Amino acid sequence: MYQYSNFDHEFVAQRVAQFRAQVARRLDGSLSEEEFKPLRLMNGLYLQLHAYMLRVAIPYGTLNSRQMDQLAMIVERWDKGYGHFTTRQNIQFNWPKLEDVPDILQALADVEMHAIQTSGNTIRNVTADHFAGAAADEIADPRPVAELIRQWSTDHPEFQFLPRKFKIAVTGSPHDRAVTQAHDIGLRMTEQNGSRGFEVIVGGGLGRTPMIGKTLSPFVPLEDLLPYLEAVVSTYNLLGRRDNKYKARIKITTHEHGIDEIKQRVDAQFAKIKPMFSGADLQLLKDIERHFEPPKLKPAAPAGAAQTVAQTPAFRAWHDTNITAHKVPGYAIVSVSLKKPGATPGDATAAQMRALAQIARNFGHDALRISHEQNVILPYVHLADLPQVYQALRQADLATANIGLISDIIACPGMDYCALATARSIPVAQQIATHFEALTLEHDIGPLKLKISGCINACGHHHVGHIGILGLEKAGVESYQITLGGDAGAEAEIGTRAGPGFGADEIVPAIERLILGYLHLRADETESFLEAYRRLGLAPFKALLYPQEKKAA
Repeated sequence: MYQYSNFDHEFVAQRVAQFRAQVARRLDGSLSEEEFKPLRLMNGLYLQLHAYMLRVAIPYGTLNSRQMDQLAMIVERWDKGYGHFTTRQNIQFNWPKLEDVPDILQALADVEMHAIQTSGNTIRNVTADHFAGAAADEIADPRPVAELIRQWSTDHPEFQFLPRKFKIAVTGSPHDRAVTQAHDIGLRMTEQNGSRGFEVIVGGGLGRTPMIGKTLSPFVPLEDLLPYLEAVVSTYNLLGRRDNKYKARIKITTHEHGIDEIKQRVDAQFAKIKPMFSGADLQLLKDIERHFEPPKLKPAAPAGAAQTVAQTPAFRAWHDTNITAHKVPGYAIVSVSLKKPGATPGDATAAQMRALAQIARNFGHDALRISHEQNVILPYVHLADLPQVYQALRQADLATANIGLISDIIACPGMDYCALATARSIPVAQQIATHFEALTLEHDIGPLKLKISGCINACGHHHVGHIGILGLEKAGVESYQITLGGDAGAEAEIGTRAGPGFGADEIVPAIERLILGYLHLRADETESFLEAYRRLGLAPFKALLYPQEKKAA
C-alpha cells in the first residue's frame, strides 16, 4: 500500500496544526459555530443530532494492521469504544468531543491517515473495488490509479469549492464491485489494442434524483486519464448550478445539457489541458505503482490442505458465503461480515478492530480492505490458513456467515445519529436480520442485496438494492417505501417504487411476505431474487406486498 512521502507527512501535519488553532478559537468563543462550520467541514467534522462526528478517509478502502490498531485506540480513548464503517469506505467516529478532535487527527497522522476532503463541495475520498489486487477477474489492480487521483485532487486549488460534493469510483474488473455507475465519475479499466485505459462514466448518483451514469468516453488511454479528469471536473465547475443545491450535482448538469454537449465541452477543455501535463503524472504513477506490488505469497497448498481441522457445519456455511476465488492459486479472499443479526450494520468495536489487525498480521500479509458494503476484507489468505482464520474470527464474534445474503444489509446511521435523517434505519435493519435468522431461511433465499436509507439522500444506496427501503417522515410518523429490482453491478439499474409506504410496525411483515412469495415464484432454487424479478416484472411482487389491493380487485 502507499507510504507517505516527506511532503505527505508535512502536508498532513500542517493541516492538523492549523485545525488545532481553529478549534482553540471556537472553544474560547473567538469563532461562532457559523464561522467555524466551513473550517470543520474541510477537516471531516460534522455536527450531528447528539454530538460531533468525525469522518476519516480510508483511501480506496485500503488499511494495514497498524492503522486498524490505531483506529481501535482512538475509539477507546476518545469515543465510545466502536467505529462505523461507511458505504464510502470511510470510518466515522460518532461521539468525539470537540476539544479532543485535534489529538485524534494527530493520532491519525501518526499512522498516515487523515480526514481531509471527507466533507465539503470538493472531490471526496476516492473509492475502489474492495477486492482490488486480489480478484481473479480483474485486468489489473486499480488502486495505483486511485492513489494518483487522490494526490491530484487533494487541495486542488480549482476544485475546493465545486457546485456540490464530487465522488469518484474506480474498478479494474468487468464485474463492477465499486458501483461506478452511481458516481459523479466512474472509471472502469479496459484494454484496447493491448493498451490499458478507462471507460469514463459521468452523471451517476443516488439521492433525491437517482440516475445511472452515462459513458462520456468508452476508452481514455492511461496516459491521458488525469488531464481528461481535470477537463471533466473543470467543465462541471463552470457549468454546474449554484442557485439550487438539489440541482447542483453533475448528474443534473449532464441531464440538462445532454451527454453530447458535455462531451464536446470536455474534449475542447482536454485539448487545452493535455499539453500542461507533459508526462509528469505518468512518472508519478510509476512511482506510486511500486507501493502496490503484491506481497510475497506462499506456494499453493496441496489438495485438501484446507481440511486440516474438522469442518463443522458452521465452518462450511462460512466458507460457502464468505470466501471468494483469488487470482493466485492456493489463496482466497475472505470477507468478514460486520452484519451479525441484531448488530448495527458497519459497526466494529475496538476489540474487533484489534482482532482483525492481528489476523491480518498472522494470516493476511498485513492487508485489510473496507468494502462499500460496510464489511472488512482480508485479500490474501492462504487456503491452508482458512480454518485458523475462521476460529480467530469466531473468538472476535466476527464469523457471521451471511455475505451477500438478506441479513448482509447496507444501512445508513439514520435518525439514531444523522441530523438529515427523517426515519430510523438501524432498528429496521436489525429487525429484518434477526427475523430471517429466526426463520432459518437465509441460505434457502440465496443472494439478495437489501439496502436501507433513513432519508432521501440515500446514503444506504437503497435505489440500487434488489430490495431497497427508504425511510421518510409522513405527518410525524415514520413511513418506509420499498423499491424493487435495483442493481449496483455491471448492469446497474435504479429500483422501481412498489407502492405506498409501510409503517414501522408493518415493514418487517411486508418483507416477509415478499420473500416467502418469491420462494414460490422462482423458477427453481438457483434463480435469485433479482433474476426472478427481471423475469416476472413488478406485478407479482407488488401483489405480495399489498395483498389487500388484490382482494379489493
